[in-house]
Amino acid sequence: MNDDLRIRFLIVDDQQSIRKLCATIGNSLGFLCAEAESAEAALSHVETESPDIVLCDLKMAEMSGMDFLREVKQLLPRTEVAMMTGYGSIESAVQAIKLGAYDYVTKPFRIEEMKQKLQRMAEKVRLVAENQFLRERVASDMEMNGIVGASAKIQDVLRMVSRLKDTRTPVLITGESGTGKELVARAMHFRGTLAKRPFVAVDCGSLVPTLIESELFGYERGAFTGAIKSRPGLFQHANGGTIFLDEIGELPQEMQAKLLRVLQEKEVRPVGSNDKVKVDVRVLVATNRDLEAEYQAGRFRKDLYFRLNVVTLHLPALRERKSDIHMLVQCFLDRFAPKKTVQVTAAAMKALLQYDWPGNVRELENCIERAIALGNHDVIDIHDLPPAIRRSEEAAEISQQPALSATDLEDLERMTIERVFDQVKGDKTLAGKMLGISRATLYRKLKQYGIGIRPRAAAAIMGAQQ
Repeated sequence: MNDDLRIRFLIVDDQQSIRKLCATIGNSLGFLCAEAESAEAALSHVETESPDIVLCDLKMAEMSGMDFLREVKQLLPRTEVAMMTGYGSIESAVQAIKLGAYDYVTKPFRIEEMKQKLQRMAEKVRLVAENQFLRERVASDMEMNGIVGASAKIQDVLRMVSRLKDTRTPVLITGESGTGKELVARAMHFRGTLAKRPFVAVDCGSLVPTLIESELFGYERGAFTGAIKSRPGLFQHANGGTIFLDEIGELPQEMQAKLLRVLQEKEVRPVGSNDKVKVDVRVLVATNRDLEAEYQAGRFRKDLYFRLNVVTLHLPALRERKSDIHMLVQCFLDRFAPKKTVQVTAAAMKALLQYDWPGNVRELENCIERAIALGNHDVIDIHDLPPAIRRSEEAAEISQQPALSATDLEDLERMTIERVFDQVKGDKTLAGKMLGISRATLYRKLKQYGIGIRPRAAAAIMGAQQ
C-alpha cells in the first residue's frame, strides 16, 4: 500500500518502553508509526505530519495529556485521540471524553485489547474519510475542480486530495506535463479550510531569472532601476492561504536556497529591505522532473528536496488510465459544445483509445476543442482528429493484420519471379538484375519453383521435393 494512504499513528508517552510496545502493535496493524516523548514534541509533529490516530499519556511533565488533547482537537478535529494512564479515575475519563477523546485506556493494558481498540479507531478514521469522499463526489461540483475519472488510479488521487485538503503540510505533486497538477493543487485549496483564503499559482519556469526574487518576495522603493514604489511579493499576496509553485525544478540554485529559508523561518525579506516580513502560507509544489535524480546530480538542493517532499502525490499519465478517456471526452464536449449533442463515431473513439497521449489530458482537451472548431458540430469522426492520432490508428491496424505464413511467402516469391521471368522473355541475366538477386540465387530459385524448364522436368523436380 502507498505510504500516503496508510493510517498515521502517533504515540505520546514519556516512557520509552510504552512507546516501543505501542509502536510494535501499530506496525503489526500496518500503521505508519511515530513517537514523541513529550506533549510539546508531539504538537510539533502534529503541525507537520497530521496523524490519523494518537495515543497519549495523561500525566506528563510540563504540558499534560489533557492540554495536549485540547490543542490537537483544535488543530485536527478529525484526528482520533485515546488517552492512557496508570492513575485512572472516572472524573478524568469523563473529562477526556468531553474534550473529544475517542477512548480512555488504563495501564497496564493487554496487547490484544489495545490492538482491537486501535483497529476500531482506524476503522472510524477510514469510514469518516470515505463518507467525506463520497459526499464530495455527489456534490454539484463532484469532479473536484476539473479532475475527471473513475479509474482506480485517479480515485486514489481524489482520496489523497480529500485527506490533504486541510493540512498545512507541504505537498509535492509529481507527474508528466498535462496530467493536471495545478488542478490537484486548486482542489486541495478550494476543498479545504483555506478555500476563502488566497490561492496564488506561480509558474517558476516562466519567471525571468533576474526578477524571480522580487516577484516572489517583493521589493522596496529604489531597490533597482524602475522600482518607483514598494511592492509586495507573491508570498505576501498568498499570506493566510496557499501558494502553488509549479515546475519547482526550474528554480536557479540561488533561489532554491532563499526558498528554503522562507519555508524554515516563515518569513520573507523584500529586495532592498533589511526588514523581514512574517508570512503564514501553505506551500504546494509541482514538477515533471525526478527531483531525487536532480539532487543526486547536483542540480537541485538536497535540503530543499527533503523539506518539500513531506507528502508526495503522483498523478498517473493518461496512457495509464485509458478507461477514463470516454468520460474525459464527454466532459470536454460539454465544455466546448454546450447545449449541443455531439456524437463521436466508433472509429474516432477507437483512435482516441489506441493513442498514447504524450501530452496527457491537456493534449486530449486540445484535440476535442480542435475537432469541435473544425468539424460540423454534430459528429466527430476520425478525419476530424489531428494527423498524429490518425497515423497512430493506421499503424495499429497494420500491426493487427495477421502475419504471412512461410507457405504464403513462398507463393508470393514464386509469383514474383514468374512475372519478372515472363516480362524479360526468359533472359536470366536481366531477370536477376530486376529482382536484385545474384545469378546463382536466381538459378536456385528457378530450379526450386520449376520456372523456365520443360513441364515434364518441372513435375519431376516438384515431386522430388515433396
